[in-house]
Amino acid sequence: MPNAVRTRWTAFVPVAVAVILALVPAPAGLPQYAWYFFAIFAGVIAGLVVEPFPLAAIGLFGVTLVAVLGRWVLFSPAELAKPGFSAPNSALGWALTGFSNGTVWLVFTAFMFALGYEKTGLGRRISLLLVKTMGRRTLFLGYAIALSDTILAPFTPSNTARSAGTIFPIVRNLPALYDSRPNDPSARKIGGYIMWTAFATTAVTSSLFLTALAPNLLAVEIIKKTAKIDITWLQFFAAAAPFGLTLLLVLPLLVYVLYPPEIKKGEEAPIWAGKELTSMGPLSRGEITLAVLVVIAVVMWIFGAAYINATAAALVVVSLMVLTRIVGWDDIVGNRAAWNTLTLLATLVTLADGLARIGFIQWFDESVAAHMRGVPPIVTLYALVAIYFFAHYMFANLTSHTSAMLPAMLAVGMGIPGMPVKQLALLLALTHGIMGVITPYATGPAPVYYGAGYIPAKDFWRLGAIFGVIFLAALLAISAPIVLAAR
Repeated sequence: MPNAVRTRWTAFVPVAVAVILALVPAPAGLPQYAWYFFAIFAGVIAGLVVEPFPLAAIGLFGVTLVAVLGRWVLFSPAELAKPGFSAPNSALGWALTGFSNGTVWLVFTAFMFALGYEKTGLGRRISLLLVKTMGRRTLFLGYAIALSDTILAPFTPSNTARSAGTIFPIVRNLPALYDSRPNDPSARKIGGYIMWTAFATTAVTSSLFLTALAPNLLAVEIIKKTAKIDITWLQFFAAAAPFGLTLLLVLPLLVYVLYPPEIKKGEEAPIWAGKELTSMGPLSRGEITLAVLVVIAVVMWIFGAAYINATAAALVVVSLMVLTRIVGWDDIVGNRAAWNTLTLLATLVTLADGLARIGFIQWFDESVAAHMRGVPPIVTLYALVAIYFFAHYMFANLTSHTSAMLPAMLAVGMGIPGMPVKQLALLLALTHGIMGVITPYATGPAPVYYGAGYIPAKDFWRLGAIFGVIFLAALLAISAPIVLAAR
């Protein structure tokens, strides 16, 4: 089917989803205006799946539509009745909130880091070293990428900084060495395998260590305040290790089977990489400068959390990259992928946060609680963990998901006689990293790897669903029994 015809046809899908849902009466307990907002949100998600237009444009369409219809889909009658309340101005203020989100800008800086690696040649040099050392087999490259993230994870409480800001700028140079190009059939040669391995790995490492993901630390605080339960770093790791380490051991192989690269092995690439390294000569001044700046960023991310926000630290380094002429301002302005990703993530964060604003998340939590009455405690525990995990399809931010839903899930569990609350709390906390794998917007690194162009939208959604089920099944089948046996 020609692209123009396909675009016209698929453009009706999100519209149909939104209209059909809007015509259905709101479920009991949910205001009609909130149901209209959810219909628009569902239409945007459908648009992201079928992709009739660029993803950033779809997100912008959704936010704009809500901003225009704000009086009918965003505000309660009580808000509209307040003296001096301006629905149009308030709706516009809401529509722009995503562009002030720190994670959105941290994702943007990841593209600038990648640009620096490309401009100086440092990314190519590191990639050539990886190929020379481990490039005889594609699978070995997968394990090298997974090991790199795992080493950084315990000390980097932002998976965006770790994976999108440190790992991605390096691995994005690997596919080109094998003539694997983005947005091209050659992406499947090796690029798709490398990108999905890197992305899926950071989801696992984010659940393996308490300090590998900021929402993990937030979850522990919420659990302490809500359920009066303390979870230490060691307790978290002991619960996560059985399923997390197992997944890390098999993950590159699992991706190799489920999303196989066309290039499996070859002696030519390592030999060629060695020759290219020789021709590159010693490290240039630009490479050394960038390496120092990257080390500064990693040190601030690891040790400077009490003094400087991770996004602010990244912006400092990007500013230094411009000052030292590692990249030019025109390079930043002309980076279409970075600005596209910023727009996409900002609009999706806004829409997802809107679900909490209109009360949809609270209604969803209360509906779950109502259906859990009378169910055996252990069955309820497993169901609550699964519901909490898959509810992340409604969120574009792990922090907002944790803040909005974790207290409610804990409250449901605490109200059930015989429920092992500490074990429930621990298992819920362990889901925050792995749930980031399910969509192209589920966590900070997701839009970066999607935006790289090596994994088409339909493949990204399909792989997200497959690996989401695998990750959750591993948690419930491997770690959950051990956690429950320890009570």
